[in-house]
Amino acid sequence: MSDVNKKKENVKMHLKDLRQNLKKMHLAVTEELTLPKPDEVKTLMLKVDKLLSLIESN
Repeated sequence: MSDVNKKKENVKMHLKDLRQNLKKMHLAVTEELTLPKPDEVKTLMLKVDKLLSLIESN
């Protein structure tokens, strides 16, 4: 597998993880009427930063 394909797969994996975490957070806010914990938001922000770094490393 080439480096480009590895990066694409890595980005896909990160996006799927972020999407899943955001879905859980959204459901908690809309259905349970609870706000996410600050640590959860910070973790997601770090994951987004990591993904951006990976994308920009081209």
